[in-house]
Amino acid sequence: MTPLVFIAAALAGLAIGTLGGGGAILTVPALVYLAGQGAHDATAGSLVIVGVAALVGLIPHARRGQVRVRSGLVVGALGAAGAVIGSGLGQRVEPELLLTGFGALLLIVGALMLHRAVKRPSDRPEPETDPGPRTVRLVVAATIAGLLTGFFGVGGGFILVPMLALALGFPMPAAVGTSLLIIALNSAAGLLGRSGQLLDLDWSLIAVFTAVTMIASLLGARLSTRLSARTLGIAFAVLLLGIGVFMAIENLPHLV
Repeated sequence: MTPLVFIAAALAGLAIGTLGGGGAILTVPALVYLAGQGAHDATAGSLVIVGVAALVGLIPHARRGQVRVRSGLVVGALGAAGAVIGSGLGQRVEPELLLTGFGALLLIVGALMLHRAVKRPSDRPEPETDPGPRTVRLVVAATIAGLLTGFFGVGGGFILVPMLALALGFPMPAAVGTSLLIIALNSAAGLLGRSGQLLDLDWSLIAVFTAVTMIASLLGARLSTRLSARTLGIAFAVLLLGIGVFMAIENLPHLV
């Protein structure tokens, strides 16, 4: 691993521990552009790295009571089937198209998150809505998050954090903590759909990348206690937008 790959692994861990997601946003490009992995191998390896790091980063959040286990398990279960299906679909897409779609998704979600962070700086949850529409939003959002997790080979935190905050009304700290539980579950489900790739992965690279990411995720979890919900939201949105622009610039010329 080059120094740049180590730095990317550390930043991925910090994103996971601090923001409850964003690790795969850095992991996938790092494995592709810095470690020379193919798009499909990078997305599969990313599920291992991000899933393990999320599980480790979950511990300090749980100790602070910022993980809503029941909601996390429900959302994780709803997204599991979608993750398996998404994994199968993702392996059938051309690498350039896969990475371009990934970048476009980050731009959309980043813009939505930035709008919310600027408009609603409070840590208070969203007002309660009718149980019916709330349940529908939960089922739809969790299924979409699972599909995207499997398709793009990510933990899904960039979808889960805004979903928990916007659709379920979680305050940002609870959205961050709970998303880590769901990321671990979705990553495991996504790997089931890519089981045929596992023997071909560069496990030495994945092991080192995972170790660095795990350590950084613990540091990120501690750092999150010193940041406001508004700061976390803006930082998360800026991260998404920056990586989305980079990936679009890198891959769009190959599709023209």
